[in-house]
Amino acid sequence: MTEFAVWAPLPDVVRLDFEGTLHDMTRSDDGWWRAEVECADDARYGFVLDDDPKVLPDPRSARQPDGVHERSQLWRPRPDAWTDADWPGRSIEGRVIYELHIGTFTPEGTFDSAIEKLDYLVDLGVDFVELMPVNAFGGTHGWGYDGVLWYAVHEPYGGPDGLIRFVDACHTRGLGVLIDAVFNHLGPSGNYLPKFAPYLSAGSNPWGASINLSDADADEVRTYILECALRWMRDFHADGLRLDAVHALMDNTAIHILEELSAETDRLAEELGRPLSLIAESDLNDPRLITPRDRGGYGMTAQWDDDIHHAIHTAVSGERQGYYADFGSMETLATTLKNGYFHAGTYSSFRHRRHGRPLDTATIPGSRLLAYTLTHDQVGNRAVGDRPSQRLTTGQLAVKAALALGSPYTAMLFMGEEWGSSSPFQFFSSHPEPELARATAEGRKAEFAGHGWDADEIPDPQDPATFERSKLKWDELDRGEHAQLLGIYRELIELRRTEPALADMWLDHLRVDFDEDDRWIVLYRGDLAIACNLNAEPVTIGISGDLVLASSTPEARPDGTVLAGHSFAILRLVNSASAAGPG
Repeated sequence: MTEFAVWAPLPDVVRLDFEGTLHDMTRSDDGWWRAEVECADDARYGFVLDDDPKVLPDPRSARQPDGVHERSQLWRPRPDAWTDADWPGRSIEGRVIYELHIGTFTPEGTFDSAIEKLDYLVDLGVDFVELMPVNAFGGTHGWGYDGVLWYAVHEPYGGPDGLIRFVDACHTRGLGVLIDAVFNHLGPSGNYLPKFAPYLSAGSNPWGASINLSDADADEVRTYILECALRWMRDFHADGLRLDAVHALMDNTAIHILEELSAETDRLAEELGRPLSLIAESDLNDPRLITPRDRGGYGMTAQWDDDIHHAIHTAVSGERQGYYADFGSMETLATTLKNGYFHAGTYSSFRHRRHGRPLDTATIPGSRLLAYTLTHDQVGNRAVGDRPSQRLTTGQLAVKAALALGSPYTAMLFMGEEWGSSSPFQFFSSHPEPELARATAEGRKAEFAGHGWDADEIPDPQDPATFERSKLKWDELDRGEHAQLLGIYRELIELRRTEPALADMWLDHLRVDFDEDDRWIVLYRGDLAIACNLNAEPVTIGISGDLVLASSTPEARPDGTVLAGHSFAILRLVNSASAAGPG
């Protein structure tokens, strides 16, 4: 016999639909309904609430073979599914992470086709693959942030069995796996959870109603989130999670859901005997996220740091619109690289108020912040989803890479960045409901038209061509400047792995010098100087040393080193005075 259970305190009657036959369920005082039925391991089932004949999927469904609007299917991994028993795991701190979207990473858009590219990632030198959300969402393709069945794996990608094969293949090759998890809202297509129980609160965030973390019956909702998060790491062997927009988790309890998840993750790591990491995405610049729990923090392993992205991108590209307004100067770039946050209790012109809090660089290492020049957000949330590689030179892209990969932060790449992919990464969706599809397309156009864009230029998220345009073009790898940039990325990642000076992740040990007018900056990492020229013209920097790596061969002169326009050079300094660098 198999027990079916569902938490549903709202309806008066809940019945189990098993292969089209209805079975009565018994309710307990805690709002859980249960029934036992003899069935096969892959049986289809759902729940019928009160007098509504619609069969709803299980909120804890493991598999949705026909999509999020249909019956669930029982699922258990095959006994021989895993071969990674010897995988020791590793922490993400100081490593290189590669963010990818399964649906556009390969032409086929599946876990199995992504496995075929893993040897390429090993050769690139990255340590972790970070998957954009793979939970079940409405439609066949989308970014995944509108998930509605958080326990199920998106079937078009390959379902739960496909995810197991992917994670197992990564571990076989020495790659860790992180999964992007969204617990701050539910998507609009297939969101049946509020019919069962008070999963939502009266509050809201930019994506809709907030999740109930502190109102009545919140304990069961919190358990739902915690069990889902731990399940990715326990049952699917993920090495950690990236937690989406944690600033949208409205929790006013004494123990924040993130602190609770951090403690539970540490317990699971001890049980499994391997490290597990939690990475928070937040726009608050709040060090409490990455401060240990015993010092009053939430105990997250690391945090995305958009200030670093903004400082690098604006200094190199010259863009200043929107939230880039406070960035762009060499001083801002140097301040951000040295301190982790730029806005640290300082005025933000974009927000029209003070923002952030200083990071204690003496106690929190740089490895707890992620540095990147590109993410799915920073390209996909542009009006036309254009990448920096569609506007910048190879030299400028190389400088951005040197600043991020040469910094004392945990580094992250977004798929295709390393070869300057020409594919955009646009916002795409495939909502099956006509009204929702139309509202999504019209809302996208209206949003950017309000910022001055021609509405006709904004891609229709529901147009399949928008999705197809966003797929990587792997035949670019060996071509001209694409191949040149890829070589630079490989060498930077290898240098990061092998140079002892680059293993020091303490920001207090980083020294930075810059020239606002000539637009050059130097990061001093031990006996290495990472010199970058953001100017289109050659500049002379008053340091010298043995060349370790360069995007364009510099010229050594008695008065220093000449860097070509839009280039970097990494030098090994020959004396302690030079190695110390300016203050």
